[in-house]
Amino acid sequence: MRYIVLVLLAWMAIAVGGAAETEPSQPSSREVVVSEKALAIHREGLLIDGHNDLPWELRETDGPGFTHIDLNKPQKRFHTDVARLKKGGVGAQFWSAYVPVSYRKTGTAVRVTLEQIDVIHELARRYPDTFEMAYGTEDILRIRKNGKIACLIGIEGGQAIDKSLPLLRSYYKLGVRYMTLTHSESLDWADSCSDEPKAHGLTPFGVDVVHEMNRLGMLVDLSHVSPETMKAALKATKAPVIFSHSSARGVADHPRNVPDDVLKLVKANGGVVMVNFFSGFVTPEGARAMKKMFEMGRELKKKYPDEAKYREAYRAWVKDNDYPPGDIHQIVDHIDHIVKIAGIDHVGIGSDFDGVPKLPKQMDDVSCYPKLTQIMLDRGYTKEQIHKVLGGNLMRAFAEAEKVSREWEKVAP
Repeated sequence: MRYIVLVLLAWMAIAVGGAAETEPSQPSSREVVVSEKALAIHREGLLIDGHNDLPWELRETDGPGFTHIDLNKPQKRFHTDVARLKKGGVGAQFWSAYVPVSYRKTGTAVRVTLEQIDVIHELARRYPDTFEMAYGTEDILRIRKNGKIACLIGIEGGQAIDKSLPLLRSYYKLGVRYMTLTHSESLDWADSCSDEPKAHGLTPFGVDVVHEMNRLGMLVDLSHVSPETMKAALKATKAPVIFSHSSARGVADHPRNVPDDVLKLVKANGGVVMVNFFSGFVTPEGARAMKKMFEMGRELKKKYPDEAKYREAYRAWVKDNDYPPGDIHQIVDHIDHIVKIAGIDHVGIGSDFDGVPKLPKQMDDVSCYPKLTQIMLDRGYTKEQIHKVLGGNLMRAFAEAEKVSREWEKVAP
C-alpha cells in the first residue's frame, strides 16, 4: 500500500520537529534474538514478500529513472537495499507498480503505471547479480536456486487499467502477476474499504476483470477493497486470491484488515492473506488512530486547495493522532489469528516496506524477517509451518492460479 504521499511527509515532519510521546520501551524479555536454529530454518525456506513500495520511493526521490541511487550502497532513507535484502533472506519480492488514484483524474495513470513497471525491470537489469525477473512459480524456484532474488510485479489499484481488459492483458505480457482491484478510492466497478461504495461489490465489468485475471494466471489481490467487494470477488473467482498486504481485523479493527467471516471464505477459496507490517494496521491503538486517515486526507484536500496549506493541516492532524508503534510480536499476533480462523495454509508475509510511515519496534527494514521466524519458533510453529508462512502458501496459491489458467485455455472456444 502506498499512502497519500503527504502522510509520509507528515510523519517525517513530526520526527524532525519532536514526535508525540510513545509507549515506554518493552521489557528486555521481548527483545528478539535470532538463534542459529531459527536462522537455519529461515534460510532453508523460501521467503516471498507480497508487497514492497520501493519503486515509488525511487521515483519520488530520484525520478522514474532513479539515475543517482545505487542500491548496492546503504540507503538510510529507504527500508530496502541490496545488502539488507540479502541479510533478511528474501527469496522473491513482489514489487508494487503503484500509481495514486488521483492520476486517473488527470489521465496519466496508465503512463505512470507503465513507467513504474519499467522501474521494476530496471532493478533486474541494473543488478543482475542480485535480481532476476520472474513470471511464474517455476521461475521463482529456478532463480532462488541460483542464489538470486526473484523479482515480480504487482499493480496496486485497478485505476491502472482504465476500464480496459486489453490493457490488463498488456500488463500481463509485461510481467504483472497480480493486481490489487482498488486502492484508497472506489472505482466504478469495485469498492475500496476506505471510500463510499459505488459498485456495492463488483459490477458485471468487475466480474469480467476477475475472470480475465483468472484466465491469464494473474493473481486477484483483495487488499484495500471493501468487505462487500472481497466477498463478491471470492464468489466470482475460479482461482485462489491473495491479500498482498493486509492484516487481521480481529486483532486490529481497521477497514484495511480482513474480517473473520472473510478469512473463512479465504480458507474455502485456497487463498492467502499476507500480513502487513504498518503499525497503523498492526496495533489496536494504531488502527483506532488511523481509521480516518484516508477520509481526512480527502476532506482536507477539499478544504485547502492550496498545497502548502493542505500539507500544514494534514501534518497537524497526523500529530494530533499519533500513537505507539507497537512491537514485532504484534505482527505475529496477526499471523496467529489468521491461522486460528483460516488455518496454517492461508497466511503469508506482505510487509508494505517503503510504503508506510511507521513500523513496529524491531521490524525496522528488510533485514529483520528472521526475527519473525524466531518468534514463530518460540510460539511452537514447526519448521514446515514456518516455511508455509514465509512463502510456501503463496507458491501453492500461485501454482493453482497458473493451473486454472492452463485449464481455462483448454476449454476456450
